[in-house]
Amino acid sequence: MDRGLFITFEGIDGCGKTTQLNLLANYLKENGFEVVVTREPGCKGIGEKIRSLLLNSKDDVSSNCEAFLFLADRAQNIDNIVKPAVERGAIVLCDRHTDSTIAYQGYGRGIDINHLKKLNTLATGDFLPDLTLVFDIDVETSQKRVGEVKDRMESIGVDFTRKVRNGYLDIAINEPNRVKVINSKDSIENIFEQVKSLIKTKLG
Repeated sequence: MDRGLFITFEGIDGCGKTTQLNLLANYLKENGFEVVVTREPGCKGIGEKIRSLLLNSKDDVSSNCEAFLFLADRAQNIDNIVKPAVERGAIVLCDRHTDSTIAYQGYGRGIDINHLKKLNTLATGDFLPDLTLVFDIDVETSQKRVGEVKDRMESIGVDFTRKVRNGYLDIAINEPNRVKVINSKDSIENIFEQVKSLIKTKLG
């Protein structure tokens, strides 16, 4: 391909998105595609330090500070990893991206969503995903899958997680061409068949 693809994986904690991302990465590599895997927060390099601050900090972190740390990581990821790879023809699979900020910091934390959208545009240079997969599960299943050992974001609580889930579903309703929702309570194998089907439509 002259230009690659940028595909993002989204959903509340425990939804299985990372498992599906890794399955897809292996599938695409086996079929001869160059694949780049990245994540937010925690893109290679400085992003890993930002991830540690966001997920492991014992200090009080304000909602605005949290949002800007995510955005800083995103700018680094887009400029240094995602955009160069897509422009040379690779398929980039990213574990969380702009929709996480809208769902978590917007719907969850209550920061103005229009402000967050503008900040996302600034951080990405308006470099948009070609496809976003939202892996949807109910909050109770999410809590069971995450288990007892939780990072700072996973520990926020049930009400917060419910707001985030609703945020993702609203995003999908508002952007149906880009965002596809997959029932993540199905088996791993059946979910992956849906993922492959959606990816094939983008590969032509």
